[in-house]
Amino acid sequence: MLVDTGAWYALADASDRHHREARRFYLAEAPRRRLMTTDLIVSEAWTLISAHLGRAAALSFWNALRTTRTPVVTIEAIDLEAAWRIVHGFPDQDFSFTDCSSFAVMERLGIDDAFAFDAHFLVYRFGPGRKRAIRRLPR
Repeated sequence: MLVDTGAWYALADASDRHHREARRFYLAEAPRRRLMTTDLIVSEAWTLISAHLGRAAALSFWNALRTTRTPVVTIEAIDLEAAWRIVHGFPDQDFSFTDCSSFAVMERLGIDDAFAFDAHFLVYRFGPGRKRAIRRLPR
């Protein structure tokens, strides 16, 4: 399961509207599932946490990734090409660079589930005829 920026931020910020739900989900699912994230998500989450909660909170986030040994997948050239196709394939959406790269990595690695609060994970479709959807959790 890919963990998106918004989920990391909700876990870090007790005042975030998704904090309780994110915490409950993470505590229940982290021991049972293989969670992963990408280097771009880590960068985006670090920046967001640092800007809103301070450097100490950002360091705590990074330390949590290290201590839990959460795999951080590096975006590859093939993912960037796929992200380029994604952004042009959905011209009516405002998918971010990180969103498109995340979708590309998920497709490459065969990951269908995302721990996310971003509605873009509900919009994006992939596979033949764009009929497959990412399952965004928690519901």
